[in-house]
Amino acid sequence: MPTIPSSPRLNNTRLELALLLLASIAIVLVVTTTIAQGVALGLDRLGLGTIVMIGLVSMAVLATSYVVFAAIAASRRRSELRKREVEDLKRRLSTAEALIRAEPQILIFWEQGKGLTVLAQSLEGVPGLPTNQAELLRFGFWLETKSATELKSGLDRLFADGQAFNMILRTLAAGHIEADGRAAGSRAILRLRDVAGYKRDLGLILDHQKSIARDIRSCRALLNALPSPAWLRDGRGRITWVNSAYVRAVEARDEREVIAGQLELIESRQRRAIERAHKSGKSFDERLPLIITGEQRPHRVIALPLAEATASIALDLAAIESAQSELDRLSTAYDRTLDRVTTAVAIFGPDRRLNYHNVAYARLFQLDDDWLRSGPDDGTIIDQLRDQGRLPEVANFREWKTRLLSAYDATGELEDWWHLSDGRVLHVTAARRPDGGVTYLYDDATERLALESRYVALTRVQGETLNSLTEGVAVFATDGRLTLFNTAFARIWRMARRDLQNRPHIDDFVRNARVLYEDDVTWSRIAQSVTALSAERENLSGQMLRPDMSVIDFAATPLPDGAMLLTFADVTDAKRYERALEERNEALVAADRVKNQFIGHVSYELRTPLTNIIGFSELLATPHTGDLNERQRTYLDHISASSRTLLAIIDDILDLATIDAGALDLRLDPVSPRDIIDATILAVRERAVNADLTLDVAVADDVQEFYADESRVRQILYNLVSNAVGFSKTGGTVMLSCWREHGDIVFEVEDQGVGIPLDQQASVWDRFESRAQGSAHRGAGLGLSIVKSLVELHKGRVTLHSTPGIGTRVTVRLPERPEGALMNTNAPTEPTLAAPAKAHMDHQKRG
Repeated sequence: MPTIPSSPRLNNTRLELALLLLASIAIVLVVTTTIAQGVALGLDRLGLGTIVMIGLVSMAVLATSYVVFAAIAASRRRSELRKREVEDLKRRLSTAEALIRAEPQILIFWEQGKGLTVLAQSLEGVPGLPTNQAELLRFGFWLETKSATELKSGLDRLFADGQAFNMILRTLAAGHIEADGRAAGSRAILRLRDVAGYKRDLGLILDHQKSIARDIRSCRALLNALPSPAWLRDGRGRITWVNSAYVRAVEARDEREVIAGQLELIESRQRRAIERAHKSGKSFDERLPLIITGEQRPHRVIALPLAEATASIALDLAAIESAQSELDRLSTAYDRTLDRVTTAVAIFGPDRRLNYHNVAYARLFQLDDDWLRSGPDDGTIIDQLRDQGRLPEVANFREWKTRLLSAYDATGELEDWWHLSDGRVLHVTAARRPDGGVTYLYDDATERLALESRYVALTRVQGETLNSLTEGVAVFATDGRLTLFNTAFARIWRMARRDLQNRPHIDDFVRNARVLYEDDVTWSRIAQSVTALSAERENLSGQMLRPDMSVIDFAATPLPDGAMLLTFADVTDAKRYERALEERNEALVAADRVKNQFIGHVSYELRTPLTNIIGFSELLATPHTGDLNERQRTYLDHISASSRTLLAIIDDILDLATIDAGALDLRLDPVSPRDIIDATILAVRERAVNADLTLDVAVADDVQEFYADESRVRQILYNLVSNAVGFSKTGGTVMLSCWREHGDIVFEVEDQGVGIPLDQQASVWDRFESRAQGSAHRGAGLGLSIVKSLVELHKGRVTLHSTPGIGTRVTVRLPERPEGALMNTNAPTEPTLAAPAKAHMDHQKRG
C-alpha cells in the first residue's frame, strides 16, 4: 500500500480526537473525585456496588467516546482516498479520450443491456460518409449493397460469438472506409477509419478484382448461352476453357472431358494458320469449313490473341448465307424496281453511312456513282451538296443540318421542301428505319408545282384581269345562262353581284338591263346571238347611247366551246378625253408658236442691245475715242465684264429653251479632244492666274478624234472648268483629264475646292440652282444644267462625286461614234483598247 501523505483535514481530525480524550479523562477525574468524597463521607452511605457502577459507567462513556471519534476519523480518511481515486480516474479518462481522438475515426460500441453508443466521431473527408449520427447508423443507406451486407454479417458474428472482423467497405459515392470489429467483455466495439496508403490501394484492387470476376462470370455465362462454339487456349496452345456449344460440337460429355482430352474442333492445318496470323500480330478472322455433329458446315472463325492466351469463336454461317442469298435476291429485285422510279431514294444505316441509292438519286444531285458506292457518311454528302450549290440557301446551315439529321432520333416522318438555287423544288421525306437508319425520299416537284402555280396564277390573273378591266365582260353558256362576269359588267348595268352569281338566263338579264336602255332591236340581236345554234352564231358589235348620256360600246363573240362572250365598254369618259385631247393639242400648238416667238423676241430684243453695249464698250477702250483716266477705264472694264456675263446667261437661257423646244441640232463631225482642251484652258487661263490656281492637264496617248459637236463639247468643258476655278481655294489645283474607255471618250474635271454636301448633290443639275458653299463664286445656276442637257444630246453620261472640304470631281462620257453620225473615212475602223486607269497620259501644267 502506498503511504498516504498528511493533509490539513487529517490533522484537524487528530486534534478533535485528542480533545475528546482529554474530555473523557476530565470526566473520569470528576467521577474519581466524587467517589473519593463519598469515601470520605463514609462508605456506609454509598454502597460499594454503586461506586463501582459509577466507575464502570465512566469508563464506558470514555470508551464510547473514543470509538465514536475513531470511526469519524476513519470515515474521513476513506472519503479522502475515494476522492483521490476519482481524480486519478478522471485523469486517466481524459488521457484515453485524447488518445482516441488523436486519430480520425468513428467508435461505436454496444454494451449489454444499455444499447449502443457513438463514442467518437472525428472522421471527415470520406465521400458518401454521413455526418449525422442517426444517418450514420443506417448502414444500408450510405454503403453499397454488397458492403452493407458484409458489414451486417460481420456484426452478427461479433454479437453472437465475439468473432472479430476487419474489412474494406465502399460507399455509394465510391469512397472507401475500413471497418474493424472487436469484443471487450460484454461490449462490442466497431471502429470506422479512413482507408489510406496501401489499404486504399488494396480497396481499389479488391473492387477491381470483384468487377473483373463479375465480368468474367457474366462473359462465361453469356458465352455458354451462345449457340456458337467458343474456347480459350493458354500460351502453350492447350485448351483451358470451352462453352456448352463447344462441348456439343465435339460430342463430349462435359467441359472436363474436353479439357482432359484436348478435343479439337478445328484441324491442325487451320490451327497453324491461326498461329501464323498471331505471330504477325494480327487477329484471325476467316471463313472455314468445320465438322460439327458429323456435318460439315461453313463457319466464321475469329481468334483474338491476348496477353498469354487466345480467345476463339466459331459462328455458323449456313443460315446467315442462306438468308443473305434470299435477301440479296429480294434486294436485287427491289433495286431494279427502285431504279425505274423517278423519285430519288437513299437509305442510310444506323452508322449514318449510305447503304443504298437508286439511279434517280445520283442523277438528281449529279453525284459520282463510284463515290456513292463507297458508302460516304450522311453529313459528308450534305457538305458535298452544299459545296456544289445543290442545297437550299438557309440562314443558319449548322442548325438546318442538325434538324435534318435529327431524323435518326425521330419517332415519326420528317418532311421538308427544298427550294434549290437552280429553280428546282424538292419534296424531301425522311423516315427512321427499324434498324436505326433513315430512308430519304426526294420527289422533284418542280414541274408539278410549276403547273399548279401557273394554273392558280392564271386563274387569279384572269380573275384579277377581268375585274380590273373597265370593260364589262360576261360569258353565257350554251344553255343561255351566265357563267362568268366581272365587276365592270355589274357596275355598267347596275346589277347586284349576288343576283348575277345565281346564273340568270339571257332573257332575265335583258329584262333587267332594259330599264337603262330600251332599244328592243339591239337587245333582240344580243339575245339571239346567245341562244342561236352554234353554227349560226356570228360576231356582233354596236354602240348604245343611254338616256343618262352614257355611251356604251358592245360586242358579242362566239367561243370555241359554244359559249358566247359579251363585252360592254363605257366609253363616255373616252369620248370626253378625246375632245379634251384635241383641245389640248390645239393649245400646245399655240403655246409652241408663242414660245418660238418669245425666243426670237428675246434674241432680238436682248442680245442686239447687249451686243451694241459690248461693242461700244470696246470702242471706248480704243485710243481712237481719246484717253481715259484710270477710274473711267475701271468702270469701262466692269461694264464690259458685266455685259459679257449677261450675254453668257442669255445664251444659256436661249440654249435651254432651244433644247426644250427640240430645236437644237448637233453637228457631229470628227473633232480632236486635245484641240478642245487647249481652247478650254485658253478661255479660263486668265481667271486661273488671277486666283493663283494651277491647271493640270492629262491626255492619254491613245485619245484620237471622235464624233461630236465641237462647239457644244467646248461649251461643256468650259462650264465645268469655269465652275472648278470658281469654287477652288487660292493656290489649289484644277485637274482636267481625258482618256478612252469602252468605246467612250472620258473627260474628267477635278478641283480641290469647298465641295458639295451630299444632300445638295442631286439638285446641282437643276436650273437656277446656285450655292456659293462659302466661296466667292456667284452664278445664275445654269452651267451644270446646260452641261447635263448637252451631254445627253450626245447620248453620253455625266456623274458627279464631291466631298465637302476636299473637292469635286465631274466625269463626262461621250460615245466615240454616236448613232446617226457621219463617219469620217480617214478615222480608224478597228476597235482600240481603253487605256487602263488613265495610264500613259501626257501631263501639262498651266496657270
